[in-house]
Amino acid sequence: MARRSTFRLLLCAGLLLAGASAWASGLQVAPVSLTLQPVQHADGLWLSNTGTDQVHAQVRVYRWTQADGADQLTPSQDLVISPPMLGIGPGDRQLIRVIRIGAPPSGGAAEAAYRLAIDELPVKESGRKGLQFVLHYSVPVFVEPQGGTAVAPDLHWTLQREGDHAALVVSNTGTGHAQLAEISYLDRAGKRTDIAGGLLGYVLPGATMHWTLKQSATVFAGTGTLEATINGAKATQTISLADRAR
Repeated sequence: MARRSTFRLLLCAGLLLAGASAWASGLQVAPVSLTLQPVQHADGLWLSNTGTDQVHAQVRVYRWTQADGADQLTPSQDLVISPPMLGIGPGDRQLIRVIRIGAPPSGGAAEAAYRLAIDELPVKESGRKGLQFVLHYSVPVFVEPQGGTAVAPDLHWTLQREGDHAALVVSNTGTGHAQLAEISYLDRAGKRTDIAGGLLGYVLPGATMHWTLKQSATVFAGTGTLEATINGAKATQTISLADRAR
């Protein structure tokens, strides 16, 4: 559910019939992620309604891990949401409290990661025809460990040949997450190839993530430079295309 985003917006609806009308909600969420410091027991999100109709929503908590190159979401009670269900009138907004239960991760440990699933609930209205578009947000929440040492990612990058294409494999041996965005490849001749113009995804501590690229493997022949934005900061990495280990 969260492969492409620490924050990701999904617009969900059935297939539209030819000539059918549709109407959408104005549910908005801010900020797009939260980080709880070790001494911080709670933080908040604002849910706002920019539409002209009443909006109903529910918020659920999932523990977020990564295994075998994919996100894993497990229902969790480590965080409590208040209120977990709500209604917001047109032009109004509602503060959602995110409350940590229990102690943060112990000193020296990696941060804990969660995702808040914020789902708009469809509302039946008599006299309104067409299909309703309902929104789903997946908001990352990170809980930093106690102990005073700042968490940070430690990334290891690999470009692997997979048939006619290449795959970008990123491992994180650090204690903090890495949000990867704006990825491009610069070959030795200075030619730039854009891999991801926006958000590519996250790599959590202790995890390895894999993205198959749409470009031909020949684009990455030889040694080049990857340019990326990691947690909002620009970074570069010298990299060479390698055959996939068998």
